[in-house]
Amino acid sequence: MSDAAQPTAAEVRAAAEAVKAALDRHLDAVERRSGEDDPAVYAAFNDLAATAEAYDELLYDVYDEVTPFEIPGDDTLPAYAGPEEPSALSVLIRRDYAVVEPQRLLAQAQRVADLDPDIDTPPGTGAPAGAASIVGSSVHAALGVLFGEYEPDEIASRHKEFGLEEGDSTLWVAAADDPAEPGEWLAAPFDQADPQRVICRFDVSAVFDEELDLDDGDDGEDGLLDEDGPGDDGPGAGVPSRR
Repeated sequence: MSDAAQPTAAEVRAAAEAVKAALDRHLDAVERRSGEDDPAVYAAFNDLAATAEAYDELLYDVYDEVTPFEIPGDDTLPAYAGPEEPSALSVLIRRDYAVVEPQRLLAQAQRVADLDPDIDTPPGTGAPAGAASIVGSSVHAALGVLFGEYEPDEIASRHKEFGLEEGDSTLWVAAADDPAEPGEWLAAPFDQADPQRVICRFDVSAVFDEELDLDDGDDGEDGLLDEDGPGDDGPGAGVPSRR
């Protein structure tokens, strides 16, 4: 960063004043809140977090100092603002995978193609039609074949067979006012996802395992007693939340 682009002491002072104002707004929202999930408190909290982060960065850039406190960024869903009795639902699913064994993936896809010589080339793979030419050495084409043949849940349960490694996944159940018209959202299926209409969500991530490992390390002998506790089916499994 050039000298001309360096923040000034005046900017640090202005950022500190902004934090003071954000603190006042947050306290005012808390004092006036209408319930446990008041959206005004949620908005004031996020504003305070962003303002404090900006001040902390400027303070470090100018004075090489940091604040003694940290306001965590909010990674939760906002307060539910959908209908109390939804008449329609949207279920949004994201599952991430890494291709860790390309040769296994190619072999499985070729096996599927060999069993169905008339299989069509999935759109966008760039491969010509016909089973012999669909897979070859193209991971792109192999993914198209496998995901075209198997349901997403089967891919998830057999991912190792297909040379894939699971990453994070999430499922959101969101309320809708009315069922969508056929084809209405196909051009942009995820653009209308509104966090304020999410009824519940289910998350799976390796980060939950890391947090559990840290907790077990802190618990010492007490942690051993809970090692085989009931209902432990994996990180985040079966835990509905609006986090």
